Amino acid sequence: MKLHGTMMVQNDQLYIGGMSCLELAQTYQTPLYVFDEQLARKNCQEYMKHFKAKENNNRVAYAGKAFLPLHMCRLIKDEGLYLDVVSGGELYTAHKVNFPMEKVLFHGNNKTIEEIQMGLDLGVGRFVVDNYYELDLLEQFCKEKQMKQAIYLRITPGIEAHTHDYIKTGQIDSKFGFTLTNGDLSECLSNFHQYQHLELIGLHAHIGSQIFDVTPFLDEVDIMMRLVKEIQECYDIQIKEVDLGGGMGVYYTKKDQPKTIQQFCEAIIERAAASCEALGIEVPILVIEPGRSIVANAGSTLYTVGSMKDIKDVRTYVGVDGGMTDNIRPSLYQAGYECSIVTKMRTGEPKQVTIAGKCCESGDILITDVDIKGIETGDILIIASTGAYGYSMSSNYNKIPKAAIVSVLNGEAQVICKRQSLEELLSLEV
Repeated sequence: MKLHGTMMVQNDQLYIGGMSCLELAQTYQTPLYVFDEQLARKNCQEYMKHFKAKENNNRVAYAGKAFLPLHMCRLIKDEGLYLDVVSGGELYTAHKVNFPMEKVLFHGNNKTIEEIQMGLDLGVGRFVVDNYYELDLLEQFCKEKQMKQAIYLRITPGIEAHTHDYIKTGQIDSKFGFTLTNGDLSECLSNFHQYQHLELIGLHAHIGSQIFDVTPFLDEVDIMMRLVKEIQECYDIQIKEVDLGGGMGVYYTKKDQPKTIQQFCEAIIERAAASCEALGIEVPILVIEPGRSIVANAGSTLYTVGSMKDIKDVRTYVGVDGGMTDNIRPSLYQAGYECSIVTKMRTGEPKQVTIAGKCCESGDILITDVDIKGIETGDILIIASTGAYGYSMSSNYNKIPKAAIVSVLNGEAQVICKRQSLEELLSLEV
């Protein structure tokens, strides 16, 4: 298992943030999410530095859908990032920590009436508008409130990134945005004068997630900059901001070879400058929306090993006390992970096993056919890089309570999400 961030091995035991993973499991029980706060902050700082947030007034907007407890929202606020939200719940989380609303981008392909009104009332900086339905609602509500709202139009640029079908969003056949290649966007821009209470200041596109090649992002830059010039010349609308979305790939297993934050940022900025120079236009304010690449490697999940079932000449199943309720990604789109026993990081006889969850589903498999050292019932197993879309996609399937999260930093642990009790599990039922 590759070590990330503050992970280190001492006397064959794994430590994160200066804390023994064995002691964390014993103190806070399992399943347990462990959040490496130092690594998350470092990643934020790397993005801010290399995307030239200060020098060029560019913006790094954290994609809250990846992981957004109150603690993470405060962290993003501390580090000076913008915030990308996609629901009333995420927006309310930002509101509860007094996140500066002018630095919030409100996404979503079908925002409800209540969510739109909440965003307007709270003073969201940018609505990322996905369709005519939302344009019409925003115009109606802004007219009633006698206000003007800044918006981006989300477009689908026709770029098919090499990633899983479920996380590709830039191709033409997508539920998101105004399609560029079939005239949808042109029609919208031609009629935009009717929206008297909306100010179109930016464009947004997102081509997918877990992308390792820089080339699709460079293609996206070229398309967006040509579009900025076309809109200025044909529709007399000044596009001041261009949001290129997120999707930078991260390491989960040995087959993944991600670029560094610096490589991604520098490539995008250099291409934007070159593209705008060739087009004879000023470089707009650039926005990117990293989520996974900030928190994925900063999160791990601890489990206690339970049953072990050896099917001769087939495989050995090792059951743990969590599963698809705390990490749906392997079941949803066959996501891969690495794991280890926290007290046997360097020693023990390797054995090939399949890590199975406890849910009543044959598809509740966390890792298939992995070599792991000295595994026994009662061991504490760690699965690394679960920081993105682990807790945020967790569920109560089989009426399993949600796990706790502890943030570790400089030898101290802090509970940032409590373990759900059985009474809390039933608290909404009548």
